[in-house]
Amino acid sequence: MPSRVRHLLALSAVAATALTGCGIRSTEVPTDFGPAPSRVHCSLSEPNVSTQAARGLPVQVFLLCGSQLVAVERTVRVPDGTADSERRVLVAQGLLDELDATPSPDEKEAGYTTDVRGAMTVTGPRPGDPEEALRLSTPPNDLTSYALAQIVCTFSDSTAAEGDGSVILGGPASTPLRRYECTDEVRTRPGSNEPPSTEITTP
Repeated sequence: MPSRVRHLLALSAVAATALTGCGIRSTEVPTDFGPAPSRVHCSLSEPNVSTQAARGLPVQVFLLCGSQLVAVERTVRVPDGTADSERRVLVAQGLLDELDATPSPDEKEAGYTTDVRGAMTVTGPRPGDPEEALRLSTPPNDLTSYALAQIVCTFSDSTAAEGDGSVILGGPASTPLRRYECTDEVRTRPGSNEPPSTEITTP
């Protein structure tokens, strides 16, 4: 074999060994993994705070993304001069409406969904209820674990609650009231962890 051919073969062997040592497998087959994702999963651009403030009161609601709860920016309208008791209910209703609304195209593209359905309404306390209680038109026990987690975490993180990370919820009429908490476990695994709650005893 001519020395030139032997030299070329030796160089090829060295190159193959170097590629193998680096963990790179040589291939003659072209690879195509498709286009890069257009948006990072569960990632949204920062909202324009000044524009939001002009539309109403800035709030956050918890949507589902990747089987977790993720906060997104929203606004609700509350007329100036509204009494505190009425303000809580108006904010709560606005939050419910936002949870029930279809996510925006950008949110859909990023993987956001909601399990809150049915155009629910919310009212304030009935006679004998604690003053911070909120009553839903659908009993909390009838909601899916995802929907209940969305509502509890959204309410407890807003002016609709007392600011201690919990919210008192009940259904219509005289259904029992319970104090629900939004925990880290509920935020990360709302499908398997319902918000912990304790029954509220009323006279």
